Amino acid sequence: MDGAQSRPFPHLRDTAAGQVTPMEHEWLLKKNCSMSPRQVGVAYGLLCLFLLVIGLAFAAHGAWPVLAFALLDIGVLAVALLCYARHAGDRERVALGDGCLLVERVEAGRVRSIRLEACWTRIGMPDRRHSLIALESRGVRVEIGGLIGEALREQVAQELRRELRKTALLR
Repeated sequence: MDGAQSRPFPHLRDTAAGQVTPMEHEWLLKKNCSMSPRQVGVAYGLLCLFLLVIGLAFAAHGAWPVLAFALLDIGVLAVALLCYARHAGDRERVALGDGCLLVERVEAGRVRSIRLEACWTRIGMPDRRHSLIALESRGVRVEIGGLIGEALREQVAQELRRELRKTALLR
């Protein structure tokens, strides 16, 4: 199951301007990681132990190539888990308040923030399978929703559109 939350959030740091802005609404879009980092570490340790026991047992009977392939398996699995761990914390945070829409994207530990003017922001709804939510304001375009499923993406797009309309009516 994918994760998205819509809740009031008191503030979000706008890293571009270096200031804290009061926010009325926030959406947190992130993957649902089925295993915690600790669980991944335990599973990896147990799998490594299992592969080493098998490799050493075969090596004791003279089949050294099995141990070499077990070590190769351990190395390849370590690389795959490092890639998984690097992107486990990926998320998108969209915050609306004080006339602005802030989009914060965290990918592989790098944070990128984009500030859009709420009254000029247009939302491109996902119109086909696997399409993302497009936010555009004064020539700046950002796509969000790549970390969540299609149904949830549609729901977030509708909520964003509704809240942006309320903001535009209040001005």
